[in-house]
Amino acid sequence: MRKKPSPKKNYPNKKDAQKSSKDSFPTDPAEVEGMRLNKYVAHCGIASRRQAADLVKEGKIEVNGQVETAPGYQVQKGDVIKYKGKVIQPEEKKVYLLLNKPKNVITTLKDDRGRKTVMDIIGDKVKERIFPVGRLDRATTGLLLLTNDGELAQKLAHPSHEIKKVYQVALDKAVSPEHLEKIAAGLELEDGLAPVDAVYYLKDKPQTEVGIEIHIGRNRIVRRIFESLGYEVKRLDRVYYAGLTKKNLTRGFFRHLTRQEVIMLRHFI
Repeated sequence: MRKKPSPKKNYPNKKDAQKSSKDSFPTDPAEVEGMRLNKYVAHCGIASRRQAADLVKEGKIEVNGQVETAPGYQVQKGDVIKYKGKVIQPEEKKVYLLLNKPKNVITTLKDDRGRKTVMDIIGDKVKERIFPVGRLDRATTGLLLLTNDGELAQKLAHPSHEIKKVYQVALDKAVSPEHLEKIAAGLELEDGLAPVDAVYYLKDKPQTEVGIEIHIGRNRIVRRIFESLGYEVKRLDRVYYAGLTKKNLTRGFFRHLTRQEVIMLRHFI
């Protein structure tokens, strides 16, 4: 079985971990009059400003039914701007947060039993009403995306898009090579086949710790895979989600996604 290195721990300055990204979208539609066309297109979330300028130059943007190839064109009130034949408009203020969830925190907006939730970590640092994309169970740590972009969240959570997730798993005993092969081949669980993209021993770690890559999102799927073979999961940490990693993100902290990361997520789907 191939081995992969564990993600390098590189903890950020705590003041920086929770501040807003300078690349977050400015999205007030009232501010678009007189805006350069490439900037307008970028604010619609289609591409970065530089990429948007290329789209304009390539004749892929229409203004009032005519192709406009000048990125410096100043948008006027009432302009109808299209990309690929569809009207595009600057988005409402969208928020995209990446949280490194600690253990014993509930992935929900609130808990009637008074347990700590991921929203307690966010607190009043974000004014918009955001929600988690999918969920991690209480004992599982690692990457969790929160947003108010319902369309993106729905697509990321839909099985048809096969969003890649990578977990590091610590077990109560060494995992045999035979069991790794069985997991890689796909185990039949009570709710059907559990396909796995890859499973491997972690470099410089005991054989009680493995990495597993999946795209399915069924409830407690990673835990159930190992439990079906007689293992007890001691720790489960999501280290990769849809192209995002835990680099420079301390456990229990969050950060805003950059513009490029948001565009990358949209390209995933």
